[in-house]
Amino acid sequence: MNEVVLDRAAAQARAIAREDMVACRLAFIDCKLPGSDLKENYSMIGPGVTQSEEQVVNLREPHGFNIGAAAMPAGVTNNLHLHFSAEVFFIHSGQWTFRWGSGEGAGELRGGPGDVLSIPTWIFRGFSNDGDGHGWIFTALGGDDTGGIIWHPDVLAAAATHGLFLGRDNTLLHGAAGQPPEAGLIEPLSPADMAALPRYTPAQMRRRALAAQDRDWSAQALLGARGCELAPVIGHGMSEDRAQAAPIANPHGFSVDWLRLAPGGTTGRLRLREKQVFIVMRGEAELVLNGPGREVVVPLREQAIYSVPSGVWRELRQAGEQPAAVISVCAGDQRKRIEWPAATLAEAAGHDLALDPDGYLARRGLLPETALGVGEARF
Repeated sequence: MNEVVLDRAAAQARAIAREDMVACRLAFIDCKLPGSDLKENYSMIGPGVTQSEEQVVNLREPHGFNIGAAAMPAGVTNNLHLHFSAEVFFIHSGQWTFRWGSGEGAGELRGGPGDVLSIPTWIFRGFSNDGDGHGWIFTALGGDDTGGIIWHPDVLAAAATHGLFLGRDNTLLHGAAGQPPEAGLIEPLSPADMAALPRYTPAQMRRRALAAQDRDWSAQALLGARGCELAPVIGHGMSEDRAQAAPIANPHGFSVDWLRLAPGGTTGRLRLREKQVFIVMRGEAELVLNGPGREVVVPLREQAIYSVPSGVWRELRQAGEQPAAVISVCAGDQRKRIEWPAATLAEAAGHDLALDPDGYLARRGLLPETALGVGEARF
């Protein structure tokens, strides 16, 4: 892989600050229903599942996944719908109740700041902000084209009384209350269709959730890191600690790791084949792009998002006075193998550390000459 270098303009264009994110309040068919009319939908990377042509998308470049957000005042609900690809929630703020299923077998799960929940495909889901103030949830959706969503029949019926309908192409149509436009409309699921959908027990859903206090942190997950810990969340991420495994393991089309950087902490300079997106959940960070002599530094405040292309050297550093918590989302279900600079490998060797042939951290002195260098990624 050839080294990719970003100039300052190109580097800044891939940063999405909180103030750059534009809310759409007419993104879905339930946007006029009482108790749901104050929802805000954001599409930062890819359009997600918006049904509005007015949705602002910050970065349309395909990543293999979409990144967005849902924001709501207290007491507001997002109604039941189902997805065809993975949907993962990263709670930034607020107290939330997530619902899944419909009728017999429906369930609920509560979540708060720092919690992660992955909802299975092909089941209905909805959520409400049960806290005292405004809440914000980042979302990751599988695939570049999610294929849209299916709304619960009751939601379609209620929306029709407010003059909102869905065309066969899943786009939002406006008409008079109870009087659909002449364009063909999407058909609601039949009772038989509803009965045939998968069902999940509360125990099964709890295995798809990771509470903030249950993260498995390791300070030995990245060879070049200092003051940086990693906790795997979904799939095969970039941990180099052989003892770590993500608690949510089924394929999503992307992996998720959580990074915790102490004051002065850094991931070290590294490179990946995959596209990588950082989401700053707490504190502040700065991203140093490119190799020595060509560095571009991009500051990232809380709730900022940054998309790093394949083949670009990057180093994530803590900034500000408080520790930083950052989510890393990488494309693909495969394990992410890191390329480290020669200087980092040499420094690690001085501390009797190396990567074993499987790409995990090991004592260098235990490795025979035949094993040295075998696990070092070279792109």
